[in-house]
Amino acid sequence: MTRPLIGVTANAHRVNDLYDAQVSGDRSIQAVLETTGAMAVILPGMPEAGSTAEWLDLLDGLVLTGGRPNVHPDWYGEKDDGRHGPFDRGRDSVMLPLTRAMVEAGKPVFGICRGIQEMNVAYGGSLHPEVRDEPGRMNHRMPPDETDSAVIFAKRHRVALTAGGVFERLLGTREIITNSLHGQACWRLGDGVAVEGIAEDGTIEAISIPAARRFALGVQWHAEYEALEDSMHRTLWEAFAADVDAAFTEHRGLARRSA
Repeated sequence: MTRPLIGVTANAHRVNDLYDAQVSGDRSIQAVLETTGAMAVILPGMPEAGSTAEWLDLLDGLVLTGGRPNVHPDWYGEKDDGRHGPFDRGRDSVMLPLTRAMVEAGKPVFGICRGIQEMNVAYGGSLHPEVRDEPGRMNHRMPPDETDSAVIFAKRHRVALTAGGVFERLLGTREIITNSLHGQACWRLGDGVAVEGIAEDGTIEAISIPAARRFALGVQWHAEYEALEDSMHRTLWEAFAADVDAAFTEHRGLARRSA
């Protein structure tokens, strides 16, 4: 293999209310291809498709994408009250252990939207099932019934970055403006998870795993949107790509060939 291989997570989806499928949005895959020069493989949320050890051996990096299904509350000690589905137990059972295994093996992990939530839960943290229900919190969801991508992914609120944190160092600023398309959010932090950015209403918008040897960052916004055109997103993807290259060289014992 002459190029790194990055896993891009899929979500369970029912097509036309008839056919079960595993799907991943083109935008996430394209972001990987355009910013890293690596190969991409869609990872099904099906435990029978491969074990954690097998995926770990195969991959040089992992992108935990967004998705409509939420992490099931069983994973963080809460009850399903029937109001916050749908869920994707298959994805949960594959990606939560794989996330920790990748980080511990020194392989980069980039969590986006649901992905930041998976990272936190993988380390023992919890989620709020609907953050806008909390007093003083804003509605972080996309405009209802909107179909224009430019409106859906428009930047909506400010995020204050942690002084001296990874994001401040990478982006060279203490404040950014992000898009916002989520209902749930990180609540109780997992062991070894650090807050890297907080929205104006106190919602956690960015995290890191400080003990990780390489890139292990999560963002609550959709950084796959305009991955090249948006300078903030591009900087994050390029940092991820650099660590994927380093992991690939270590993993394969080969210098990467120019793409």
